[in-house]
Amino acid sequence: MTRDPIRIANCSGFYGDRLAAAREMVEGGPIDVLTGDYLAELTMLILWKARQKDPDAGFARTFLTQLEEVLGTCLDRGIKVVSNAGGLNPAGLATQIGALAERLGLHPQVAYVHGDDLLPRLPQLLADGVDLAHLDTGRRLADAGVDPVSANAYLGGWGIAEALGAGADVVVTGRVTDASVVVGPAAWWHGWSRTDWDALAGAVAAGHVIECGPQACGGNYAFLDEVVDRRYPGFPIAEVAADGSSVITKHADTGGLVSVGTVTAQLLYEIDSPVYANPDVVADFGTCELTQQGPDRVLISGTRGSAPSERLKVALNHLGGYRNTMTLVLTGLDLEEKAAWAEAELFGILGGRDSFADTDVSLLRFDTPDAETNVQATAHLRITVKDTDRRKVGRRFSDATMQLALGGYAGFHTTTPPSAESAYGVYWPALVPRDLVEHVVVLPDGTLTVVPHSPSGPAPDSRKPRFPGTGEDDGATERVPLGRLVGARSGDKGGNANVGLWARDDATWEWLAATMTVERFQELLPEAADLAVRRYELPNLRALNLVVVGLLGEGVGSATRPDPQAKGLGEYLRSRTLEVPVRLLR
Repeated sequence: MTRDPIRIANCSGFYGDRLAAAREMVEGGPIDVLTGDYLAELTMLILWKARQKDPDAGFARTFLTQLEEVLGTCLDRGIKVVSNAGGLNPAGLATQIGALAERLGLHPQVAYVHGDDLLPRLPQLLADGVDLAHLDTGRRLADAGVDPVSANAYLGGWGIAEALGAGADVVVTGRVTDASVVVGPAAWWHGWSRTDWDALAGAVAAGHVIECGPQACGGNYAFLDEVVDRRYPGFPIAEVAADGSSVITKHADTGGLVSVGTVTAQLLYEIDSPVYANPDVVADFGTCELTQQGPDRVLISGTRGSAPSERLKVALNHLGGYRNTMTLVLTGLDLEEKAAWAEAELFGILGGRDSFADTDVSLLRFDTPDAETNVQATAHLRITVKDTDRRKVGRRFSDATMQLALGGYAGFHTTTPPSAESAYGVYWPALVPRDLVEHVVVLPDGTLTVVPHSPSGPAPDSRKPRFPGTGEDDGATERVPLGRLVGARSGDKGGNANVGLWARDDATWEWLAATMTVERFQELLPEAADLAVRRYELPNLRALNLVVVGLLGEGVGSATRPDPQAKGLGEYLRSRTLEVPVRLLR
């Protein structure tokens, strides 16, 4: 018999998200599974730092706070809890859950998934010649002379399914893919096989949409006119059916909205090729079809899947050194000349720019001529220095900026007092043969089970026939911001940035597909002029995805760009003007 769709609710999009969300999702309406995503690439480095202070740490502690509020209710209602909050220490989190349950007088069945942590085995893997080449640069880790502090392979959802099948009430994991906390429960609920590729791909799509919490429900959404309920958005629910199709929705009487637009935006968020690789299946997001079924209900159907590859993605972090930033305020006239003087004077005091491993100096212009207020006449000179010698970039650097206070340009002041240095990390994405990774689940009775990898297959072709669009438009045009017609959602993929663009109607999509070439994109985004840009088309979604390789340097932990995760990049692109057919503006 076909079971009803499983209702999987998200209560966290990152470590530090809304604490009340777990209680709101449990109390706001019927759900079958409560999930949360806590692990961004940077989070693994944060958790490593926590373990340096406390060896028993290494997991997302806020998850325990949320669980304390809902565990009793979840047990009473049969709601399963599945989360990747285990981070670098899923066994430790499972122990803490047991202690929490004992304090509350509860008796949940707790399981945990591990095997993703390759750090203890890394020296042997490198000695055996395992090629951990950087996915974008091709540089081999063995040749880089760095010492990683974390190395975690991305596991899939079958360990979660195994734990739920063994009666677990709570399942916590280490580094699984963001979608796995949806794929695992859906596969368990519907009894899918390892080769139900299309169903699994549909669950990956649903998981990708809800993993960032309220972003699927109007948060961070480009078209403000559509978001008429400006209360804090509800968190999303994926009702995943037996065929892998899903309805994305939210609880009644919560803010925001769920629309074809909000779901499109989230499908485009932080992806590269639409052929989206996961350990359990390769999901082709280009085959997704979206239908507005009713208020705050969007159906995702038609997602096609194929066998995964024989390699798993592994995320490594290593310490790059130390960094410090000071921001000097410039006011009024001659700002560029003042900035040049300040830069020359500061590095003269410090012994030159070459005395640091890396420097970044950016003049950020916010000023307007004949400004009506003092603030509107100011700009910022943002100076960042990096080095492996923490003394160079510590107070020696920031104190030196203060020597300009009386001996530099007129109006000198800074946005902060002199600051201390901080360690920064470098993200290193690579691939590892999956046979070298053991996917392990520890069941509630303590039984340890090794979860086999799924059948593999050849990599699907990510290149699609180019959508022709409408070519050149010979009608009347008007110069307007791109965002008058097109939505955008942007984010980071390690050192790369992605910008997803979508249209709300067929005519605009045809124009967008024909107009937004890589060359036009680079004209609108000058930062990308000298960088490689990968362009992908998703006609079913009326969307493009453009990936700017290397825009964010070595990842968010190391980036000196003011927007290190490219969150505002899409909105910047929407603000750029170009000639648009008048017929589309009507």
